[in-house]
Amino acid sequence: MTASLTFLSMAQPQLRQRLNLLLVLGASLALSVVLITFRVFITQKITFVFLLWNLFLALIPFGLSTLLRLTHGRLKARVLLPVGAVWLLFFPNAPYILTDLFHLEPRAGVPYWYDLALILTCAWNGLMLAYASLTDMQMLVTRRLGWWAGWSFAAVALLLSAFGVYLGRYLRFNSWDIITNPLTLFFDILNRLLHPWQHPSTWGVTLLFGAFLLLGYITVRLLGRVNDEPMRAA
Repeated sequence: MTASLTFLSMAQPQLRQRLNLLLVLGASLALSVVLITFRVFITQKITFVFLLWNLFLALIPFGLSTLLRLTHGRLKARVLLPVGAVWLLFFPNAPYILTDLFHLEPRAGVPYWYDLALILTCAWNGLMLAYASLTDMQMLVTRRLGWWAGWSFAAVALLLSAFGVYLGRYLRFNSWDIITNPLTLFFDILNRLLHPWQHPSTWGVTLLFGAFLLLGYITVRLLGRVNDEPMRAA
């Protein structure tokens, strides 16, 4: 009974923090949905409806990391590891939305600035979902293996995510191709690992996009820590 009360007292601030995050992300996602829906209404075209699917895919790793974070004290490694693997498989879908800026071009019937705002809100949501999800996973790794392991995990996850973004944007693979089309996926990845100089764009995109994602993630984490310090001191 005492252990249960202790767990609840520790979980309540975490639950409130998660609820606040869900409210903010929910409002931001709602803005994207409204912008896409309104565009369809005024143009009678489904030009950017695919972004709704991309946002749904971006929500999957965030949903998985949220479940793991809220239940990590009761889960064993045999559950965490496979769920973590699925999380890593879907994680690139979140920052992938940044590359949907490639679709931005002047189109009749809608101001250019409107389409820019629409894509940017979706890209922002994808990036924030990625960072929120990675924060959860890094915390789990840190609690089990330490600070260095946590940050190493975060850096590797972002670099792998950047590679996944390349596979999705340029080679048109999806997360589920590891099941539906594993041989082609494995061959294309192995070919780029064995012959890196023949695929400069692969490593250019991976390293540059990975560095951008990592620096952005560190910035967000530092901003959160700086903002928390005055509150703790008070």
